[in-house]
Amino acid sequence: MQTQTPNKKMIINVGPQHPSTHGVLRLIMTLNGEIIEDTQPVIGYLHRGMEKLAESRTYHQYLPMVDRIDYLSSFFNLGSFCCAVESIADLQVPKRAQYIRVITMEFNRIASHLMWLTSFLLDLGATSPLFYAFREREDIVKLFEDLTGARMMYNYYCFGGVKKELPTGWVRRALDLCKSMPKYFDEYEAIITKNPIVLNRTKGIGILTPEMALDYGITGPNLRASGMELDLRKTDPYSVYNELDFKVCTAENGDSYDRYIVRIAEMRESIKIIEQALAKLPGGSPSKMQVKRLNCGCDKDECRVCGIDTKLTGKKINPIVFKPPVGEAISMIESPRGITTCHVISDGTTKPYRVKWRTPSFSSVQILPELIKGKMYADLMPIFGSLDVVLPEVDR
Repeated sequence: MQTQTPNKKMIINVGPQHPSTHGVLRLIMTLNGEIIEDTQPVIGYLHRGMEKLAESRTYHQYLPMVDRIDYLSSFFNLGSFCCAVESIADLQVPKRAQYIRVITMEFNRIASHLMWLTSFLLDLGATSPLFYAFREREDIVKLFEDLTGARMMYNYYCFGGVKKELPTGWVRRALDLCKSMPKYFDEYEAIITKNPIVLNRTKGIGILTPEMALDYGITGPNLRASGMELDLRKTDPYSVYNELDFKVCTAENGDSYDRYIVRIAEMRESIKIIEQALAKLPGGSPSKMQVKRLNCGCDKDECRVCGIDTKLTGKKINPIVFKPPVGEAISMIESPRGITTCHVISDGTTKPYRVKWRTPSFSSVQILPELIKGKMYADLMPIFGSLDVVLPEVDR
């Protein structure tokens, strides 16, 4: 830190180890007293080369890595990648698998928003909501653990469906959780929504206008809090969202408070979506790989090379040979932080030629200097926290 003199402004570094940066993000800030004059985000501390790694791995080997792009919404990363590959390979996902994907993604959306809620309020100095929200998030995580065997990196989706059937009693437990959740949301709102400290720290702070949001490519709750009704589940439905009834949650002012209001409302809508999906859940297999469409060119109905499951021959296990045809596809999914886009290019081999990701947190980091310029330093954390940035998603 450089000390301030009458003729010199103060330049400070926030992060990369600061707890309120929600990851290893460094902000080089120029201050004039308590006023923020300039901010330069420095990213890349969590860069793992996720896009380049795809080029040296088969499609199936890359699936577990996709989970780690945004560890708080793994199902959405998997969903975006699988949808792109399925489009190239012309795979038809069974209806049951589509409903299971929607159910798990909406539960994941709630869990992600609950994690955001706790960290956002911790930035404001509130600790009690942490224990409230983690209580419900733990119930969702237990559902995921019973379904996938993991609490965080699920690796549950596969090309053409999902990897495992729902466990016995899972649907009933999911319905029970949906029935209990709304009263917990009421508790959060009773504690937070009209809290004078929360109102003073967030109302009219960090206003994001629709024009600014569109210029910077902001999507998701941050955009909808500015009054824009852009939600791919409604505007460009994928999977079975067009068969479900729900509304797009928006606000008008675009400040930190409205971003909180939108996410609370979205959790309530996610419960409605899950309840409808559970009620409409059809029978049948959750995964149906169409071997004929994934063949190696041998024109046989059954070929041990073309099958999607590992084939056991003697004492050796032959690797999966999954060769989507030459082509490319772009898949966009409405994740908890915005639109997650995956662009996959296939050259007809077992490995992707190119995989490109566009994640919403990157845009949120880029607009931060605009939102905090001219504001008090104390407003930095409420504004940044309200954007819901996950740094592994930024750096990839």
